[in-house]
Amino acid sequence: METARDLYIDGLKNAHAMERQAQEMLERQSERLTDYPDLRRRVVEHLEETKQQLARLERCLSAVDSSPSTIKDVALSFGANMAALSHAMANDEVLKNTFASNALEAYEIAAYKSLLTLAKQAGIQAVGLDQSLQEEERMAKWMDEHTPSITMEFLRLFEKEAA
Repeated sequence: METARDLYIDGLKNAHAMERQAQEMLERQSERLTDYPDLRRRVVEHLEETKQQLARLERCLSAVDSSPSTIKDVALSFGANMAALSHAMANDEVLKNTFASNALEAYEIAAYKSLLTLAKQAGIQAVGLDQSLQEEERMAKWMDEHTPSITMEFLRLFEKEAA
């Protein structure tokens, strides 16, 4: 039977892979957002936050004498690159990426809330994970607030190109 500590460690490894996936996705998106400067700026900012989140997760793993799962990291990174490739072939790429980003932010928020709960139950100090949660919540809020304007900018550019 797994304990809260074991589940916390597994959760840290999963979260590390999740953030690797986010990193890959954000890197691919930032390369292709030349027509969306506000979105690109926020994606690049969140990419830097994601790199810090990875470092925090690595410190948490080290604190419990563990390390990231290379297999999980590679598998989710590959998936992120495949999703980015499939979105890049669509004429509504920015919308598909926006939808995927909204979903990933919600997933990350839930993951960090779960990790913080498990750490508390196991009596482990999860240093920095509350900061990661706050960053994800800010990004989710930004994406939620800007989805309509991103959609309208896409429509404007789409109509301009079609004319």
